[in-house]
Amino acid sequence: MTEAPKPFRRVLLKLGGEMFGGGAVGVDPDVVQTVARQIAEVVRAGTQVAIVIGGGNFFRGAELQQRGMDRARADYMAMLGTVMNCLALQDFLEQAEGVETRVQTAITMSQVAEAYIPRRAIRHLEKGRVVIFGGGTGMPYFSTDTTAAQRALEIGCEVVLMAKAVDGVYTADPKTNPDATMFDHISHREVLERGLQVADTTAFSLCMDNNMPIVVFNLLTEGNIARAVRGERIGTLVSTPASTVPV
Repeated sequence: MTEAPKPFRRVLLKLGGEMFGGGAVGVDPDVVQTVARQIAEVVRAGTQVAIVIGGGNFFRGAELQQRGMDRARADYMAMLGTVMNCLALQDFLEQAEGVETRVQTAITMSQVAEAYIPRRAIRHLEKGRVVIFGGGTGMPYFSTDTTAAQRALEIGCEVVLMAKAVDGVYTADPKTNPDATMFDHISHREVLERGLQVADTTAFSLCMDNNMPIVVFNLLTEGNIARAVRGERIGTLVSTPASTVPV
């Protein structure tokens, strides 16, 4: 008899900023509304949800650097872009779905958000509020993927749910290689050794060293957030076997 999947109690959902823009610069209200509806569904079912959002629909520090801009300044601009996405998601969660939220940012901006304080974030989650983290790590040269890993570890999440525009982790880019095949399960180390472009290496190393599993799945499929939270096998599970976890 197959054992029923075990739902997660507290999750960190990583959302890419590009999806918020629907492939364009700015925020696509239809996309944000769809995401908010899916998040509200799992919150009402009792799961504690924290969120990290990228800012790729506004700025990307590395791309601006290639055009001659100072990398640190470009990264700070990208951090501000993530906050705009956070406020948009907060509004849709509260106004359309009636879900109480808090935005916490790594860069102090007290008029629009709380400062990031881990214990306060945990308390919000325990009260059933969605906590949305903006501003990345607050430091240049670190991606929001790394922010997701760090926040998940610090506030005691059980898994990082990495929402993408593809179904999971593939042997190659499925958009350019029709022969690419998807992994059901892969280890953090193998992702790093193969150089698979799922997230940045710092994020995967951090998760590998601390035995934090990652589920990579397609956000664009309706209901996938709920399936991932329920522990159903969707997308690709990235984890490190217990025997190889450093002690």
